Parts: sequence; structure tokens; C-alpha cells
Amino acid sequence: MENGKKRMALLVGCNYPNTQYSLHGCINDVVSMQELLMERLGFDKNSIELLVDEGPESKALPSGVNIKNALKKMIDGAEAGDVLFFHYSGHGTLVPSKHHLNKKEEAIVPCDFNLITDVDFRQLVNGIPKGASFIILSDSCHSGGLIDKEKEQIGPNTLSPTSQLSNNLGPKHSKLKNIPIESILNHLASLTNMVESEIGAHLTALFGDDASLRFRLPELDQDKLFGPHRPDSGILLSGCQTNETSADMPPMGSNGKAHGAFTYAVQSVFKAQQGPLSNREVVMLSREVLEQEGLEGQHPCLYCSDENADAPFLMWDDAESNN
Repeated sequence: MENGKKRMALLVGCNYPNTQYSLHGCINDVVSMQELLMERLGFDKNSIELLVDEGPESKALPSGVNIKNALKKMIDGAEAGDVLFFHYSGHGTLVPSKHHLNKKEEAIVPCDFNLITDVDFRQLVNGIPKGASFIILSDSCHSGGLIDKEKEQIGPNTLSPTSQLSNNLGPKHSKLKNIPIESILNHLASLTNMVESEIGAHLTALFGDDASLRFRLPELDQDKLFGPHRPDSGILLSGCQTNETSADMPPMGSNGKAHGAFTYAVQSVFKAQQGPLSNREVVMLSREVLEQEGLEGQHPCLYCSDENADAPFLMWDDAESNN
């Protein structure tokens, strides 16, 4: 901590144990990310909270409400100059838009399937005090654009033509961090016993006011709530583009552990580079790592203001890194 400024982190890993959607590397991801934050990026262990769905590391499950409450608590306690970090490793999905036939919206899938959508992340970003920063690193499928209306800096519209692959099968034995929305709908319907094709009806029936704003408010009201978009302090590093999947990788090498491909790439970048890196550099170098690993259909993206694109990742500069 420098000049009295706080560095706070929430790290969420969902392995979905004992389900047909199980993953293997997500909890390993947040444990290794905690080490990186402490060893390289100036975070104190007491300012890092872990939510995982198995093992001794977590005091609470990474349900939708627990994740949102932990994020809100972090944001409510923030002041100008503070650095907030949210790392998520788990499944992502795409939710059909009610009003736009061919449009789909991004969401992450907490362990209880209470989806947290791009609109929820927009609301959280809008609550950040002026002068603080909120960095989201989402190692999940369809994670590009996970902060609604955030400006694309690196992504399908800014980098071509290699970035148009929509399927990422990855190396042998890897799994995709994606649950199709139809599977989520079937799971929720088995709990509500409702004959209803609109996923929001099931989520609001099960979770009430704890369901995503996207399902509780009409889109017109969402636009009024958030108003016109201005450059803000939200920064998203996504594991892939909206139309792509992210890989959950099997253990590799004698000491290898299962891991998320994007989380591994980010950590590899920091192992190879001793000095500070900008948000743009972290994403571009991570793309190179994934290409070397054979994940040619997974392209990490960056969404943030122009100013934040070239700001140091987690606002970690030369002066701090030399302390």
C-alpha cells in the first residue's frame, strides 16, 4: 500500500464439483492469482477475499448474491486512489436479449446459477468513487464485453482478421468454460417447475431481488438508470471474445496443475517481464502466450477508457515496483 491507498481484491473460483459442468482449474487459478497479487503487485493478504466452491480456502460459497455483496462491499469502502480487483474463473454464458432478436448479452455463472450479467457489472462500475479504479479479469467463456457499454480497446472490432474463430476446442483433454443457456434454463426449470421459456422468469422466481438487474428491470429503465455512458474507471480484461470460449486446461508437466488458459497466460507474462505492464500489454502478451500454447481460437480482449488502456495494470508503476 502506497501513500495510504488501499489495494483490495475479490478472487472467485467455481469448479462446480459433483455436477455435469465440473471444471478442474478454477480454484487453482485464484490461489495462484493471490500469490501473484502479493508477490508482485503490492496486495496484502488481509485485503484479498477468496470465494471458491470446494476446499478449505473459502468461508462462503461463490453464489450470485455472495459475489455481488462482496463486490459491493469492496466498492462501498473505496476512496479516490484505491485499486479494486475482481478475478473470476468459471463458466460464462450468453443470454438472449428480450428486445433484440439476434443480440446476446454476456454473463458469468456462479455456483448457484444466479447469473451475474453485463448490466450488473455496469452498475458496479458506476458506483466506483472518482479517482479509484476497478479492474475485472474474467477467465470465462463469452467474457468479452462483460461490462455493459465499456469501450472496446482490443477485440473483434479493433483487431482482425485472425480473431473471428468462434470455437476453441483447445488442446486434447481441455474443457470449455461455457454452459449453454439452454442447459441453464433446463436446470432452473427443474427447480421452479415452471413452464416458461424466458430465463429471467425462472431467475426472478428463484432469487427475487437478488436476481440480475437485466431480468428485473425493463431495458428502457436500465438505460434511464445508467444514463449516457462516459469514460469511467472500469477496466475489463476478458479471457476471450464474446463469440469465443475459454479453456480449462488439464495438468501439464511433472508439477503441473489444472488451470484456466487465460489466468495461466497472464501469470506467464508477469514471470517473463520484471517491470510494470500496461493493461494493453498484458492482453496483447497474453494473446501471444495462448497462441504458443495452441489456443488459436481464444483471444483475450480489453475494454476500458482510452486513458486506462495504457495505464499500468492494477496501477502498478515503476516507483511502486522498485519499493
